[in-house]
Amino acid sequence: MSQSHPLEGLSSIKLKLGLLVGVSVLLSTLLATVGVSNGVPWWLFVPISVMVALAVTQLLAVGMTAPLREMTAASQRMAKGDYNVRVRATGSDEVGALARAFNAMAADLASVDEQRRTLVATVAHEIRTPLTALSAHIENMADGVTKADKTGIETALTQVERLRDLVRHLLELSKVEAGVTALDLSPLPVSDFLAQCVADARLTTVELVVEPAQLTISADEARLRQVVMNLLENASRHSPADAVIRVSAHESAGSVCRIEVSDQGQGIAVEDRERVFERFGTAHEGGGGTGLGLAIAQWITGLHGGHISAVDPLPGETGARIRVDLPMQASPPAVAAPAARTPSAPVLEQPFTPVSSQIGTLQVRPPSSIWPDIAAPRRPVLAAAIVLGIVGGVVLPYRTPGIGFSLLTLASGALVWWVARDRHTWFTRTCAGVCVLLALVPAVRAAEWLWVLSALAAGVTLTAGLTSARTVPGFVIALSAWPGSAIRGLPWLSRLVIPAAQPAQTARRMRLVRTISLTALAVLVFASLLASGDALMATWVDKLVPDVTLNMRLAFRGFTALAVFGAVLSSAYLAMSPPEVPGPGRAAPASRRYEWLAPVLAIDAVFGLFLAAQAATFFGGRVYFEQTTGLIYADYVHQGFGQLTLATMLTLVVIRVGLRKANLATARDRMWVRIAFGLLCLLTLTVVGSALMRMSLYQQAYGFTVARLVVDVYEGWLGLIIIFVLISGIALNGAWVARAALISGALAVVLLAAVNPEGWIASHNIERADKPSEIDGNYLWTLSADAVPAIKARVGATAHCLMPSSVRGKDAALWHDGWVSWNLGRALARDALGSAVLSTSVVPRECEKYYQSTSGGY
Repeated sequence: MSQSHPLEGLSSIKLKLGLLVGVSVLLSTLLATVGVSNGVPWWLFVPISVMVALAVTQLLAVGMTAPLREMTAASQRMAKGDYNVRVRATGSDEVGALARAFNAMAADLASVDEQRRTLVATVAHEIRTPLTALSAHIENMADGVTKADKTGIETALTQVERLRDLVRHLLELSKVEAGVTALDLSPLPVSDFLAQCVADARLTTVELVVEPAQLTISADEARLRQVVMNLLENASRHSPADAVIRVSAHESAGSVCRIEVSDQGQGIAVEDRERVFERFGTAHEGGGGTGLGLAIAQWITGLHGGHISAVDPLPGETGARIRVDLPMQASPPAVAAPAARTPSAPVLEQPFTPVSSQIGTLQVRPPSSIWPDIAAPRRPVLAAAIVLGIVGGVVLPYRTPGIGFSLLTLASGALVWWVARDRHTWFTRTCAGVCVLLALVPAVRAAEWLWVLSALAAGVTLTAGLTSARTVPGFVIALSAWPGSAIRGLPWLSRLVIPAAQPAQTARRMRLVRTISLTALAVLVFASLLASGDALMATWVDKLVPDVTLNMRLAFRGFTALAVFGAVLSSAYLAMSPPEVPGPGRAAPASRRYEWLAPVLAIDAVFGLFLAAQAATFFGGRVYFEQTTGLIYADYVHQGFGQLTLATMLTLVVIRVGLRKANLATARDRMWVRIAFGLLCLLTLTVVGSALMRMSLYQQAYGFTVARLVVDVYEGWLGLIIIFVLISGIALNGAWVARAALISGALAVVLLAAVNPEGWIASHNIERADKPSEIDGNYLWTLSADAVPAIKARVGATAHCLMPSSVRGKDAALWHDGWVSWNLGRALARDALGSAVLSTSVVPRECEKYYQSTSGGY
């Protein structure tokens, strides 16, 4: 069994697949059981169990699919004319059998290709010889060197006849090889048949013997005549004048008719007896003929189910003796020609269609061309991922995220940046800089929702930068490629763990590891059995073996380490071998301008009507609005914000679709594009302004919350994208808009973290209250430590009544920050609170007035 192909010894692919499934299920079940029994969160142990099972499957199955991948690569090389490729075929299962059959096919194709090349070269040589002689002879006659008499014409005619025979034999051989010559089988009296052939050959010194005289076979007379005439012609050409040519036929054992033709010439050497039946294969230089007669005879004999060969001459003679063995009763099925070949399109001359080919309008591409596996097996990357995983398992569990989390993230990002393929492009560098800022958020702010938001923004920005995505669909594909790289990179991981080709030193190391593992297993098994049977030995074993009982903390740290290791390694693979992300494309434009212009102008008109309604509300005032609609103004601003935000998003969709269908061929078309979409962008900006104004009024009336602030930022970001689109319309080049929107969105998250959103919310909620009893204390309790300094500064001595629940009690994370979990927000909260530990259940009497009127929602 190969070290790099552990399942190679199994003889059934079904057994291999069953073993893979069994090991994977057993391993994933074991890890899930450990996670559940030790209190590890499901969202941590489930993906870890799945990925570990997939990794083990990849390592075990590496030998199952290797021949298939090699055959794919070999077929592509064969399509380019390289028939010397072979695949590894050491397995004993069905895939191994297929690999061996593929090698046999490649060998046959290489042999046939070599024959084809030889045939072309030989045909050119054979045709050139009579043509050269004929050309020289005709030139001599034209120049008067040779007389143009009967003798000169006969010499030229001899060369022409040689060319004619060569072409005729080539056509006959082509027909026979292509299988287009159907055999017409009929009873054939051998004695009469051979006598007629001798007479047609005009040979006078022939000895013909047929035993028995009534010998009859089933054959195609015309085709068999070609065989005998070729043999007689060769014998006559290579025999001395007046030499006797012997032709015999008799019935041999096994219902075989044996026909032999012997001459008295130079004979055929033993080493040349196989070569003479090849095309243009001759035993003697300058022997005459075309060199195709015996090749044709061999093919025709084979079609009859027989065999032709050169055998030893008769005793006392040195000439050549050709033997033809034919079945007495040949049947058409035994001589059926291959159906795959046609005379106009020989199989080997057809162009091979590569794997990546055009079929109609559908482009068929292999997965490897969409996501090529080009990552080099860099061992330092694996070592660094292991180190970062161990550090993550030690630093992250049982600690509140802080500067340690940020440092670990920055170290992982530095590794990814080091191996990134496109790290020198401006977009990748910009994304890296934004990700650095997002990675610092856990060290600066204590709000958990802000950590999640920054992590999402960093994930989208990171994957877009690594894959050089340029469009919104490209960003989605790039983000999905991050978890996908954990699976796509398994072959790369296997190349890191198990080298493709192991030198002797590596093989010795593998044997050493196997020996140590087996020794440890044997000691463990027998020591456990013997210790359980002897109390004294059990005491010794207890003293020698340390207590390594698995506990909840160790399990949680182990799963965390595996998660960090997998995340770093998959990110590194994505950086080294990113998938092909589609770039900006353009759909077929509409054939008529009104097809896209009419809908866009209609939407412009609707937005114009909305703008008129806003103007009427502004100039008419609140009284006019309430008298006209019957709604109070607070309900109006609350009701319309969501619809306006959705309208802004839909407008971006309309702009994208409309620009893809708009025709930009003429100056008039471009003018209408700028007018229609420019007006739409300007009107959409009024919608954005109206939405932001309504949210501001609603917050003044009902209070500030995290959700309302995030939606405010989101609506403002949509407005910024509209401005980008408006700017791109000047030059009608919007290829940069998607990337600008991504970078600006990520920077918006950074700026949101920089302004301390929860502190800003707490400060404004306190300021908007006319008296202390109107402060929404219930909502302030839900905030994080980031709000503590703002509450302390605004309320003063009684601020402890409004402090968030996350900072109350001696067990609050606020009071247990080490250097690893240090956080600026919690540090400022500690400074604001001093050394006071706030109660978690007792409310001081002087704070009751804050809660009498704040029992409702916010």
